[in-house]
Amino acid sequence: MGRMRLRGTAWVTAGLLAAVAIGCTGGGVESAPEVSPTSTRATSERPRTTPSPAPADPVSLPALIRREHTGSGLRLGNVLDRTPAYTRYAVTYEANGLTVSGIMNIPEGKGPFPALVLAHGYIDPDVYVSGQGMTREQDRLARGGYVVLHTDYRNHARSDDDPDNDVDLRLGYTEDVIGAALALRDSGRPEIDGDRIGLFGRSMGGGVVYNTLVVAPGLFDAAVAYAPVSARPEENIDHFQRPDGDPVVAQIEERHGTPEKNPAFWRAVSPLTYVDRVTEPLLIQHGTADDTCPPRWSQQVAAAFEKAGKDVELRTHAGEGHTFGPRWPASMDLTEAFFARHLR
Repeated sequence: MGRMRLRGTAWVTAGLLAAVAIGCTGGGVESAPEVSPTSTRATSERPRTTPSPAPADPVSLPALIRREHTGSGLRLGNVLDRTPAYTRYAVTYEANGLTVSGIMNIPEGKGPFPALVLAHGYIDPDVYVSGQGMTREQDRLARGGYVVLHTDYRNHARSDDDPDNDVDLRLGYTEDVIGAALALRDSGRPEIDGDRIGLFGRSMGGGVVYNTLVVAPGLFDAAVAYAPVSARPEENIDHFQRPDGDPVVAQIEERHGTPEKNPAFWRAVSPLTYVDRVTEPLLIQHGTADDTCPPRWSQQVAAAFEKAGKDVELRTHAGEGHTFGPRWPASMDLTEAFFARHLR
């Protein structure tokens, strides 16, 4: 399976495809919102002015697909910890004009090492601290010989603020992950192999993984999602935010409409609508006893990827909940073996 390679600070997707959408209710198949002109029809009639395609809603995956993404300025700050296996740093980088903070574990020894971008799950930004959410994974993967860049995302820790991010369905986190990969490639650091980069997200970060794969195919070499949220944002709202009386729900529906009143918008923010764009292998892992993110969500995504002919594997862990307990070491064995196949 071919992959595009890129060096530098900008990422532009080319040859944008109109993909087949998976219906928001999980039953039917609908046409995806068009993301590029597709008609090349010849005619003997006098040339006519071809109307330009309607611009994508700025809050949509097509808008992110069309955007020229930037990521650069990876800076290592204070040393947070030193172990015999790796050194842990506070870091910042630039993503589409915002400064994003995070942590980076750099293995000891002679590089360059393959790199992994980690996308954490939901933690209230008011209590979140830099690097929180995947500390077990950060440690194990660095000990396994990977440079690990855990992005805090915008609005978290020392990152810049984006006041519209929650109302705009947190699509900015996808930009932050893309920017992290570009910043790794652009860093010029001898420890980092910018040609071997994987993506690993859990829970909400698993949803960020899905978005990233459709927005920037070829940027990463492989991706893993642990206990991911639904690939349909309206399901996440109904499952997490609406029952808690989150006031952001009313703001979202006022700005973007409900799925019933504006179905085109909700199709355009679901990665399932654009699954045909994906070029990277994906491993999904989910516990059968997860009462936070129902396992059926991962089953639906795996089925959509398989239907589109994509390289996807779903591994379930009997009796495991959302955070993975006794089966976590085995799940990480699978994760490391997967990345070893595709990044080494």
